[in-house]
Amino acid sequence: MDLKLKDKVVMITGSTGGVGEALVKAFAAEGCKLAISSTRQEKLDAMLPNIDIAPENLLTFVVDVTSEEQIKAMVEQTIARFGSLDVQVNNAGYEGLSLPVDQQTVENMMKVYNVNVFGPLYGMKYALPQMKAQKCGAIVNITSQASITGAATMSAYVSSKHAAFGLSKCAALEVAELGIHINCIGPGPIDTPMMTKLEKQALGENVTKEEAMKIFAASYPNKRYCRPEEVADLALFLASDLSSHITGSLVTMDGGQAALGR
Repeated sequence: MDLKLKDKVVMITGSTGGVGEALVKAFAAEGCKLAISSTRQEKLDAMLPNIDIAPENLLTFVVDVTSEEQIKAMVEQTIARFGSLDVQVNNAGYEGLSLPVDQQTVENMMKVYNVNVFGPLYGMKYALPQMKAQKCGAIVNITSQASITGAATMSAYVSSKHAAFGLSKCAALEVAELGIHINCIGPGPIDTPMMTKLEKQALGENVTKEEAMKIFAASYPNKRYCRPEEVADLALFLASDLSSHITGSLVTMDGGQAALGR
């Protein structure tokens, strides 16, 4: 299927994590022009040899997504270089500490919210004026199945993902008549380094990947984690005009868990 994404200008934050790298590879394979960011230059340097893209079609940034000014600059420089901004994927995320509510701290909550809520907010705030001027565009916010479910000891992360979904719904309604669609992808556990950190927080440092996956994936009918490439494939569809009648939605990737009704 031709998603008609060739030469589209795509901005991706959090580009060097497990999902981030899969997103970069997927959009590069579609022939897109990419503006990508990471928190450190060495992460970009390690990833770039694995990406098949012409140098003139790539911009890289070291960006702290909790900084409104840095996100603003990334958007502005992307538009200045490529002349448009067709797709934005707000992927950067942070899990924070796992703490019961009665031990939760404002410091932990704010560290999580600054990345998971304010990061997408800043991204959309500065992307939307360009998309409004173009009268077209797509924004994909990578949230989580936690946008609609709860998890004991994960109040900071879960509530931040609820907030990111709420933010996305509001933005989608504001621009629905302007040819811009905004959606969230809500995976369950993904086989990434972030998931490994969550496993060790919950089960101890000595847990093996196989042991952790058996425990965490037990409630999913297909008994496995989501793969980063599966998230990227869905992001391609939601970034394309083929999904233009889908907006303000969360598409979950839960291996059939929702069908269980619990």
